[in-house]
Amino acid sequence: MLPLARALRSLGPAAAAREGALLAWLSSARSAASSSSAPPEYEMPSVTWGVIQGRKERLVSRVLALDFLRSAGVSDPAGELEAVELPSSLEVLQERLDFLLRLGLSTDDLSNYPLLLACSLRKNVIPVLSYLEKLGVTRARLAAFVRAYPACLHASVAVDLSPVVKALRGLDVDRQDIPRVLERFPDVLGLKPDGTISTSVAYLVGIVGVAPRDIGPMVTHYPFFLGMRVGTTIKPFCDYITSLGLPMRILARILEKRPYILGYDLEETVKPNVEALLSFGIQKEALPLVIAQYPSILGLPLKAKLATQQYFFNLKLQIDPDGFARAVEKLPQLVSLNQNVILKPVEFLRGRGISNEDVARMVVRCPQILLQRIELMKNSLYFFKSEMKRPMSELLEYPEYFTYSLESRIKPRYMRVTSKGIRCRLDWFLNCSDLRFEERMRGDFIEGDAPGPSFTMGGKLQLPGSQLVSDDDNEDTDDEVLYRRTVML
Repeated sequence: MLPLARALRSLGPAAAAREGALLAWLSSARSAASSSSAPPEYEMPSVTWGVIQGRKERLVSRVLALDFLRSAGVSDPAGELEAVELPSSLEVLQERLDFLLRLGLSTDDLSNYPLLLACSLRKNVIPVLSYLEKLGVTRARLAAFVRAYPACLHASVAVDLSPVVKALRGLDVDRQDIPRVLERFPDVLGLKPDGTISTSVAYLVGIVGVAPRDIGPMVTHYPFFLGMRVGTTIKPFCDYITSLGLPMRILARILEKRPYILGYDLEETVKPNVEALLSFGIQKEALPLVIAQYPSILGLPLKAKLATQQYFFNLKLQIDPDGFARAVEKLPQLVSLNQNVILKPVEFLRGRGISNEDVARMVVRCPQILLQRIELMKNSLYFFKSEMKRPMSELLEYPEYFTYSLESRIKPRYMRVTSKGIRCRLDWFLNCSDLRFEERMRGDFIEGDAPGPSFTMGGKLQLPGSQLVSDDDNEDTDDEVLYRRTVML
């Protein structure tokens, strides 16, 4: 307080006359702050200036300030405070320290980023925290926010923070989602709207083909891609995935729903996982379909999961490695499926008199039956035996029967087929769209039973006998056919 008083007196009689009032205000503010443990009131100003000192006095003041911080438990191992200006008054430094501690930071936090103590409360800290609260970041989470991105307290609200928030709103991020985006990725406040943010968004929309209306939800779910550089992260990832045979158009649809896959390390995770799939027998032509069905497979500890599941399938389900690979191609989620979940439908089928070999063939042909609820499988099997009265061999040949809804597809279609006196295979009336089924019901003849459409990656959709299903079905592109065959994203 004495240096401050001397500075005021040196400014002249007018300043000296106001000394008493100013010192009284500082004393009352300090006593009010020390008597209350509540969070600081951000509208209260803070005096952060001191007396004008010479070079020698500044060196002495810095030594005193650093000694004071060390005695308070704040260390500066990297010497970051050596290059910044600290307040000449220890009282001002004490005020900053008390404020940050009351905010919820610890001395360890301040030691990790001691430059926080170089921020003026009135010019930096209070305006920034008030702005964050205005955006919707709760006061209880401000400490965590500052801990995650302490550099925000060095920023200017008007010059640095506000333009970033306006850019997020311009990307169709809802106002109520702004706090969530900032809390998940505080570093976004340090990005330039016309720099990394604009280039990453422009590449995803203009080159990859992401729909502009989906950028906002993508930012809300995974804002980290805004800080990724196109040349070193986004473009190499997209180029590699498309080089595996996945069309860029499908990759865009995947990114719209699963933008987090951009965060998978290409060299450390994605490429080794692709190699693991190939080493376990997954055909190279099937890789695009595997990725489209289960994009998260690119970021799993895949080699260990594949080894575990392959051993389990061989031991418990009597499925050899080749059969396991074919099942993973059709349902890549198998690599993450709990083994107890897998065993339940298998034991159900075995308990109905189906041999282990037949169950294994059913699983390889249609691994989706491993995801079915036992209660629904019971009802479907009961209807198959009691109402349809078909031989079990048909069920063994077409285990996909269990994946259809009994009430909305199997029963109504079976009744229609029966009413017309049509005798056909299960897949003839189940494995088709409603439009195709109606076309078949209106036909004057029954076409020969034939397997459904087959898709060969890299080629066109081939129908047996080069038959066209309908004009509408023929309008779909290869990419759309692949996308429809994927699991719901």
